[in-house]
Amino acid sequence: MSESSSFEPVGVILAVDPDRFAEVVEAVRRAGLTVTGEQPILGTLSGTIAENRIQALKKVVGVLAVDRDRTILLPPPDSPIQ
Repeated sequence: MSESSSFEPVGVILAVDPDRFAEVVEAVRRAGLTVTGEQPILGTLSGTIAENRIQALKKVVGVLAVDRDRTILLPPPDSPIQ
């Protein structure tokens, strides 16, 4: 990975303690996350952050897991491979 790519924003999905949801959202924002979606009932949120800041998210109290957002492409329904 090049030095410049570590500063490129990447999508992430976080599992957080639902009992501390609002507190955790503010803390991850301070850690550099741009929040793009909040699902407080599920205890998850999504956002973008520089690649080199992902470890900082994992250290926030109340963050249970951090996963890279990924796009999965499926073949069309009429495709011979299913």
